[in-house]
Amino acid sequence: MKNLPCPTVDEILSLLSDLSKKDSDFIKKAYLFAEKAHEGQKRRSGEPYFCHVAVTAHSLATINMDATVIIAGLLHDSIEDASVPPETIEREFGKTVRFLVEGVTKLGTIKYRGVERHVESLRKFFIAISKDIRVLIIKLADRMHNIQTLEYIPQEKQKRLALETLEIHARLADRFGMSKWKSILEDGAFPYAYPEEYEKMTAIIKTKRVIDEKNAKKIYRSIQKELVANDIKNARVDYRVKNLYSLWKKLKRKNVEINKVYDILAVRVIVKSVEDCYRALGIIHKHWRPVPGRIKDYIAVPKPNGYRSLHTTIFRGDGGVIEIQIRTEEMHREAQYGIASHLSYKEGGTKSNGIKKSTEWIKDLTKWQQEVAQSDDFLKNLSMDFFNRRVFVFTPHGDVIDLPEGSTPIDFAYTIHSNIGDHIAGAKINHKLIPLGTELKNGDIVEIETKKNASPKSKWLDYTKTTIAKRHIRAYLEKNDLIEIISNKFFKKK
Repeated sequence: MKNLPCPTVDEILSLLSDLSKKDSDFIKKAYLFAEKAHEGQKRRSGEPYFCHVAVTAHSLATINMDATVIIAGLLHDSIEDASVPPETIEREFGKTVRFLVEGVTKLGTIKYRGVERHVESLRKFFIAISKDIRVLIIKLADRMHNIQTLEYIPQEKQKRLALETLEIHARLADRFGMSKWKSILEDGAFPYAYPEEYEKMTAIIKTKRVIDEKNAKKIYRSIQKELVANDIKNARVDYRVKNLYSLWKKLKRKNVEINKVYDILAVRVIVKSVEDCYRALGIIHKHWRPVPGRIKDYIAVPKPNGYRSLHTTIFRGDGGVIEIQIRTEEMHREAQYGIASHLSYKEGGTKSNGIKKSTEWIKDLTKWQQEVAQSDDFLKNLSMDFFNRRVFVFTPHGDVIDLPEGSTPIDFAYTIHSNIGDHIAGAKINHKLIPLGTELKNGDIVEIETKKNASPKSKWLDYTKTTIAKRHIRAYLEKNDLIEIISNKFFKKK
């Protein structure tokens, strides 16, 4: 891979909308400050070290971060790699910039070297990003450039950095709805983390992608024509290709042939309003037969990371099928940049519901991880509870509950309240009585029946997925001297 060009300050500023002269001058000052601080330093690729921080700031400007974040991006390596005192940063650029730079510096201490050696750094990682989510966004921008220049890193470090990127940074980007950055991180890391699998996927997709792109171009032109004919004007229709790592994970997870994966290439229909989304869906279904069971309404019920869109899979008419995604421009921006889009586009000067929900999630994670004693449990449960694939189900009142895939009514009950979980007497899914070990599916309506004399059973540990449920069940059994009947399959006794 060739070195990425070193962005000029004017190129960075040109990406920012509604920038005041004061903020513009401040960014220029930070640009020159960072350039001087890193003067004479080179990266392994041979390019000036300053280019790395300039590319990081450019990535942040691409998603319209404010001046404070851009400045912190320019200065994010100045403490660790240029020995600039934090006090100097605060004096020249303010307390907030210093806080963000120090936060990113602390995140840089994480090394993927096994459970025992990096679990404490992970704890600090989540504490840092819970205080200000902008720290994470700067770190992801930093990692994007690092992963795109991984070929210059010594071979013994390449796999460690690639695995760290896939297991931590890409998953965080996904959890916060930043699909575009997630794909960049995954595509950059995949060939170094799993080189054999990468080569296989490249070979498999090569021929199929050419055929699929030809079909996609044909279908999206037809869709655009039908939308205009039905008075949905100014619709933007294009297509996207699923990135290789996501495709490999999906094939591995579902153990299916590639011809059975319908979203390798998806046509995107971007319209002006929510009303137009549903109108477009009706027009498409009028002219192309939908595949049964493949219609998903993520506008009425967004995904846990805030993603909104209508999905349908249609028969093309030539024996093949293709997925169609329908959304507004705002939804499209959110789908690509997630929480960053909420930081960039504030409504009436206040944080939108999307960033509020995401911030609450990371604060919940921080509170949760402080209660997990063993380091191996921390990593296992972190992956299970927060980075696992999610399902969203409903309470009888219509509230959405976000749970890891594979969760049961017991997990649901403990997520609502520990007292409900401790007194489960039965459960209903979609108004039908079911066994407590039944796995929940997206869209299920879950009702929990409780009784005062009902109590947790040791076998419940085999039926639960979430750490919170397992912890409460174990606590009850320990309190009532029933711990000896529990296998240590899920927990280690202190």
